[in-house]
Amino acid sequence: MLQAETLQLLCLTASSGVPLFSRGSSKQLPFSIIGSLNGVHMFGAGHEAQLACCETDRGSRVVWGVFQESLMLIAVSGDGGSSISELQLRRLLENVWNCMVLVLGQDELTNIRNVERLKRELRSCYRLIDLLLERVSDNQGFMGDLTQCADCLLPSHSGLLQEALDSFAQAAESEFGCLLVHGCVAQATEKWWSRLTSQEVVVLSVLVHSLSGASSCDYPVFLPQGSPTVAIRLLSFQLLPGAHVCVLCGPKPSLHKAENELIGRFWSTFVENLRSCLEHAERSTLPSSVSLRWDVQALLLINRESRRAVTVCPRVRSGAPSEATPLLSSGRRLELLRLFYTFAVTRYFTSQETSVSSASEDFSQGFTHVPVQCYLVTDECKCYGLQSSQHQLFVLMDLSVPTFALRSVATQTLSAITAATGF
Repeated sequence: MLQAETLQLLCLTASSGVPLFSRGSSKQLPFSIIGSLNGVHMFGAGHEAQLACCETDRGSRVVWGVFQESLMLIAVSGDGGSSISELQLRRLLENVWNCMVLVLGQDELTNIRNVERLKRELRSCYRLIDLLLERVSDNQGFMGDLTQCADCLLPSHSGLLQEALDSFAQAAESEFGCLLVHGCVAQATEKWWSRLTSQEVVVLSVLVHSLSGASSCDYPVFLPQGSPTVAIRLLSFQLLPGAHVCVLCGPKPSLHKAENELIGRFWSTFVENLRSCLEHAERSTLPSSVSLRWDVQALLLINRESRRAVTVCPRVRSGAPSEATPLLSSGRRLELLRLFYTFAVTRYFTSQETSVSSASEDFSQGFTHVPVQCYLVTDECKCYGLQSSQHQLFVLMDLSVPTFALRSVATQTLSAITAATGF
């Protein structure tokens, strides 16, 4: 019987089922269980049936994914992980595959000549994979692994930081530059947004975040969609603890020149702006030009056109009455936000990317229109979601907000943020 305690990820060769690695829970699954998980998938494939997901009577969930007919990834959420949805596990498998391609290249993963050598090379991906597992299970404030949109900030002084980034990237002979603050994109060049896919932006952000202990690095990367077989240089520099600038470039400039000449020239005058951006990210709030209602506990705003997302989870209430109930913990609010996003996009705001199960069928039968708003009332908060051609907004509100007022609060919140920031 499956007895996994938390979230665990398995990687095997697709053809022979040879285990390559296991990450996640400290209590690894027995080899017999791993063999059974691989065997039942192979049995289904042999009878022209695709086994994608299953659940046990004890609340465990298993999701399979085969990539390039070469590697099989299996995600297992154990008895304590029932809140981790099929969509989250499916996205986890996709992100792990993209991270492996990012580090090793697609050829190394699809043309397996020596299994033992591949096992050794895959160790260089462990840090990235562990970060992805942490983001799924620990609710650290990142949503990109689930939404497949770039986690972004809306900092003050954005124009000054954008000018500094554009100038730095140009001096580094690159059109692809990005400023990351605590793992979220604060600014990026036009080509970073237009030429890279949102999945590539997500895994590049995870990679730079994983290198946060180094003051600088010169790292070869393969873009999972744009350049899966030819490596590109990633130069990354720590400007302040938590703030990193990176560029994708060719053989020039050298790491020494970029670190000793270009960083000081273009970033030394923006130290206070960077500190302000770091403080803004730590507070997880919107710019001062946007005033949120005190009864909004958290929100996720997605720009559907640019595939960017902003998550807001205030630490304190502003203007709350004395009788207001205390805020839920940040971790719990972020967990509820992920759950509500999953609930909404798999049942109402469905698309090809999110239709991982038949959960939407009961809601869509007999209706010719596409839902654009939904709400959910729980014991802890009230949730409201709305979507337009350009945006999706998911809001957690206090139980004190009347149910009939949820739509008005969500609509006003969306208008206030987009009008003030242009997001």
